[in-house]
Amino acid sequence: MSTRADPSCPFCQDMPRVLHNDLAFAVYDRTPVNPGHLLLIPFRHVADWFDCTALEQQALLALAAAGRGLLQRERRPDGFNLGVNCGRAAGQSIFHVHLHLIPRYDGDMADPLGGVRGVIPARQKY
Repeated sequence: MSTRADPSCPFCQDMPRVLHNDLAFAVYDRTPVNPGHLLLIPFRHVADWFDCTALEQQALLALAAAGRGLLQRERRPDGFNLGVNCGRAAGQSIFHVHLHLIPRYDGDMADPLGGVRGVIPARQKY
């Protein structure tokens, strides 16, 4: 578990923050799933959710709540997905933990039933 910034990590670089607290910050995703898609990122360079301290996890969840409030005011979504990819097999591509807060809008896909189960499309419906 690394505690130092990684100069090759995009999340260790300065970027415009939408929200922040003592341990984490939020930015808009550069390639959003939907308008308003936020990434919640700890300041400390750490690979995934399970490597975070309890305080970092709490800080990230606090940002999720603050981000939800911000998006409700600014974009008025109809729902949200909150997710994190831990490890290459789970689709993680940047190995600095980040939670996705994705606003959802009625009609943004034909049948959203199953939500995050859609990471494996054949298993989304049950």
